[in-house]
Amino acid sequence: MKLATYKNDSRDGQLMMVSRDLGVACAIPDIALTLQYALDHWQDLEPALKARYTALNERKVEHDTFDQTRCASPLPRAYQWADGSAYVNHVELVRRARGAEMPQSFWTDPLMYQGGSDDFIGPKDDIILPSDDWGVDFEAEVAVVTDDVPMQCSSEDAAARIRLIMLVNDVSLRGLIPGELAKGFGFFQAKPASSFSPVAVTPDELGSAWQDGKVHLPLRSTYNGKLFGKPEAGEDMTFSFAQLISHAAKSRNLGAGCIIGSGTVSNKQGTEHGSAVEEGGVGYSCLAELRMIETIRDGKLATPFMQFGDRIRIEMCDPAGTTIFGEIDQQLKPFKT
Repeated sequence: MKLATYKNDSRDGQLMMVSRDLGVACAIPDIALTLQYALDHWQDLEPALKARYTALNERKVEHDTFDQTRCASPLPRAYQWADGSAYVNHVELVRRARGAEMPQSFWTDPLMYQGGSDDFIGPKDDIILPSDDWGVDFEAEVAVVTDDVPMQCSSEDAAARIRLIMLVNDVSLRGLIPGELAKGFGFFQAKPASSFSPVAVTPDELGSAWQDGKVHLPLRSTYNGKLFGKPEAGEDMTFSFAQLISHAAKSRNLGAGCIIGSGTVSNKQGTEHGSAVEEGGVGYSCLAELRMIETIRDGKLATPFMQFGDRIRIEMCDPAGTTIFGEIDQQLKPFKT
């Protein structure tokens, strides 16, 4: 199934069923008004949701053209948003660029931070910030949405509790990160609102591309109209989503609608530090990674962070080139009081 949320006068929007080809959509108020309600009652509602999805794909229910510009994030707000760092290659590059050794435990114990989940940015909405001097960066990622997950859930059991998959732009303010980390209390201001793809899909929609709790498809980032990255999301993912969920549930229960992110998708590309798309590589999923490689390879930085007016587009396509989740497409603009 493919699900989206249209903006309306309520905080949580209107749940929409979207056809497999993203061509049409229909509201399903007789089943669920919001995605959170559907997740809270998934076991009971799943048969009706599947039946409506089949009917929509066959154009046997009333529908309209699917309009991505009307979309909020699938969950406009969530009870939990925890972002991991499953691509340890990315973490290793971060530390190498500043001359720091990476603890061996990072290969066995996932990194994870708790992000703000009360105010997500719509997938077609501008990224509004007070300054572009804060090291504004995009981070292209994949995320899953869970059912209820009990404390101490094993990774084997966690795999069965993944309800939906979507894409993420985890906006980061790189210039604020060092100062916050120096306080010893983690990210807060350095991690403003994130945004998610227009559509969230059930794992079965990905077919064979969904294996071992990973999405085996390229994640495309287009920056200011130029392809910036197309790393394979299933490669070099040290921790699967099932392992990330189990890690998050180590000391707490996770409620239905919990969002778990993969962290920046990053491939080693068979070389010491990867290469840009124009050099024949798969590129990168954030500006920071390119800047780290410039530091390691050249001893100096050449790529600036985002400036007002810059645009980022993030999407994932099937092998035929058809977009699966719709597109995150955003421009950085200044906050005005």
